[in-house]
Amino acid sequence: MDAKIGVLALQGNVSEHIDAFLLALERLGHGPSSEVFEVRNPADLSECGALAIPGGESTTISRLIGKNGLYDPIRRFEGGIFATCAGMVLIATRVEDPRVRPLGLMDMTVDRNAFGRQRESFEADLPVTGLEGGPFHAVFIRAPVVSRAGKSVKVLSRIDQGIVAVEQGKHVAFSFHPELGTDTRLHERFLKKNGF
Repeated sequence: MDAKIGVLALQGNVSEHIDAFLLALERLGHGPSSEVFEVRNPADLSECGALAIPGGESTTISRLIGKNGLYDPIRRFEGGIFATCAGMVLIATRVEDPRVRPLGLMDMTVDRNAFGRQRESFEADLPVTGLEGGPFHAVFIRAPVVSRAGKSVKVLSRIDQGIVAVEQGKHVAFSFHPELGTDTRLHERFLKKNGF
């Protein structure tokens, strides 16, 4: 099946996600007919089989989703969503910051900037449920954590500060940035789970 993966391109790590998904598709044996492209409006979204919501500044991305008329189209989107860092904040049902209007697609509460400022960024080797090949080297940059996960949300990884990787239905969300580096196992797992 040809993959058409969109990356929400309003702000944040857009090119890094495009590169990571292209590499993951190549490693899964997809040919040149599969594509990864930027999503800026509802027409772009309608072409997607799956969507990535990248890290960045969640309050800014939230405002731009509204400005570009994407709130309802993303909420109605039938494909899987791969959300990282700010994307995890946006996909939640509740966010502990009134400036963010969440999409409400995963039954969880997220504390944005749970680790403080940029200087509190760190890296860690995390075990991730269902991921073969050992721990995943995760890069946390002003990362959020899930403070409450609903019954339908599967926790994939946690650290002392809280839950950092979750899955619900077709969607996955990570506190960290799996698009940084060359380990595409989480992207590949998402693609396979969504039938690509």
